Amino acid sequence: MWLTGKGDTATLKEVLFNELYNECRMAAPSARLSYHLRSRIERLSREERRELVNRVKEGCSPLFLACKRGNVEIVQYLLDECGADVEQKGMYEVPDDRSIHHVTPLWCAAVAGKLEVVKALVRRGANVNSVSDTGSTPVRSACFMTHLDIVEFLVQSDADILKANYNGGTCLINSVQSVPLCSFLLRHGAEVNVQDIQMKTALHYAIQEHRFETTKLLLEHGANPYIRSRYGDDALQTACLKVATQIFDYLINNFEYSDERIAEAYELLGSTFLDEHFDLQTALIYWKKAMEIRMKDPSIPKKSLVPPKAAYRGMTEFTTLAQLDDLSLDLDAMRIQSLLICERILGSSHKDMIFRLMYRGAAYADSLQYQRCIDLWRYALQLRVEKDTLLHSESCFAAQALVRLLLDLQEKRTSGVMREELRYEDVVGTIELLVNQVSSTIEALKIRPVFKRQQENFDKILKVLTHLFYVLNTIHKNPAQEEEVRALAALVDRKNPRTSSGDSLLHLVVSKTNTMKTNSIMEEPHTIIFPDVGVAELLLEAGADVDATNNADCTPLHLACTRSNYQEKVVRTLLSRGAHIDRRSASGNQPQVLLSSISECTINPMQFVSLKCLAARIISEKKIPYNGQIPVSLENFIRIH
Repeated sequence: MWLTGKGDTATLKEVLFNELYNECRMAAPSARLSYHLRSRIERLSREERRELVNRVKEGCSPLFLACKRGNVEIVQYLLDECGADVEQKGMYEVPDDRSIHHVTPLWCAAVAGKLEVVKALVRRGANVNSVSDTGSTPVRSACFMTHLDIVEFLVQSDADILKANYNGGTCLINSVQSVPLCSFLLRHGAEVNVQDIQMKTALHYAIQEHRFETTKLLLEHGANPYIRSRYGDDALQTACLKVATQIFDYLINNFEYSDERIAEAYELLGSTFLDEHFDLQTALIYWKKAMEIRMKDPSIPKKSLVPPKAAYRGMTEFTTLAQLDDLSLDLDAMRIQSLLICERILGSSHKDMIFRLMYRGAAYADSLQYQRCIDLWRYALQLRVEKDTLLHSESCFAAQALVRLLLDLQEKRTSGVMREELRYEDVVGTIELLVNQVSSTIEALKIRPVFKRQQENFDKILKVLTHLFYVLNTIHKNPAQEEEVRALAALVDRKNPRTSSGDSLLHLVVSKTNTMKTNSIMEEPHTIIFPDVGVAELLLEAGADVDATNNADCTPLHLACTRSNYQEKVVRTLLSRGAHIDRRSASGNQPQVLLSSISECTINPMQFVSLKCLAARIISEKKIPYNGQIPVSLENFIRIH
């Protein structure tokens, strides 16, 4: 029946493609296509073969599968006998990091380490400098997988080893795990001091990975150890932050550094040993070495000492050996000293500095020292917001971590597990920090294009604010504080922040979907706290618009009247503030209709429908013309009914 006019030709081709696809997917590296399959393929015209082999299933063509598995004979057959497209891209999952990329067959074969397939593709015209969806060439990705033989062949075939990916990553940067590979690239013209998007060179990456031999090779070929990354890290500082002690010793013994710089390096290295390796004794050794250098030369005292801060319990950094000896028996004090040293040397906006604040805070939380954690995380959030704004993922992460901590403490207090009180100033201070950034953040989101992640981060920040107001409501307050809270709620209301779906804060506090999702810091999920009548009343008293609509023309009452969100106290609070029970959303839903499907609801809708509403409804239902016939202020009233 094959192509004889009998039967369904399209179905037969589908069957043939599936057989071809499965053989390419399952064949051993040295296998050929079966004779039975080849004989049927060869009955097709050249054009039909090309159409067949260039079809895609699950993101891949047969040629792509054959390249991935290293079936060189199948690759040659598909290209030579069937006219397969040598540049047709497919989906490839990199084994090392599980990332998925849209790449050419050559890229796939290069990363998979299939040299013979690479040779077959290049000899048949494959573009050796084609790029993946991240801008990575086959040779650059082969460097990442340390396939030296493939890199050598591609370079011989005119592959451009200077071409970086979209993040500025070069072949040399990708090769720091292999001395022979780096040596080959340097001999063939690789530029040793090229920086990527983070302003890092190959030397930075070699040190990060503790590649001592690669580090020496790069330095011998002119790598500049004084080049600083975006965060201000040169080679020596990178070695300190990554505890690369062998490289650290090599650098200070072979390159010019001032005594002050070496003292700071010892201090930072000791701090890293304490923070990341819990090694107090080694930290003391390095800190004492630094003090010895400073004591030999009175002109190099510690400069720009961090002033006393609540986050550090008012402590200041030691400046003499005697002070260090006094502190050395107090582990907690030593950890604070480590943070003080890091902030002085790295600066408060360095990513490692903020990470250490978050990490140390998490350690306090694990040991139920909640206030210590709150102090550090509030400071970390302040630094994040100052550095990156509310739209950055790290700012959002810090804010969510802090509010989850406050919720956790509040839950433990309520259940009687803990007696530690939440501090009013901690919650208010955090709200003020976020609210003060809302206006500038809203303006930033008006700039097009708006990136999805930034908008999602702002949505999360608004959820954080509602949860903070919830926590604030649980704290006992004096009259002056009550007034301060109302003023704060009024301030955020005037800014009118909205989520990507147009929800106001009032929409959020009447919705069960307003939750704080867990992450690696707080593993246990919190009890769902919204809808909450207390926060709703606070926002309404502060001036929140009870009839504010989101992108679906739903008011907070629409959300509150759904079965999943229904709480009678919340609904009655909204209605008492003038919410329209018969207002229609974009889909035509009315709160009164939604309530009618909730059996436990005892609210009589007619108590909240005015004669004015009934008149508007009749005008709308009877399609009585009203535009220009009534005051403009009433036209929208009729329209929403």
